[in-house]
Amino acid sequence: MGQIVTIGLDLAKSVLQVLGVDAEGAVVIRQKLPCARLLSFCAKLEPCLDGVEACGASHHWAH
Repeated sequence: MGQIVTIGLDLAKSVLQVLGVDAEGAVVIRQKLPCARLLSFCAKLEPCLDGVEACGASHHWAH
């Protein structure tokens, strides 16, 4: 298993989909993550590139 160099986050209401890949593009981690655990999850990672995807209604849910 390689080191995670890129993380993709799919934002949702209460559960995030997380995908982490290594330098070759192989999937290292794929899991559902409750929003409440996002900070503790990210604190354990080495510095990496983060990509965030959200639907068009995400601005509405942020309010």
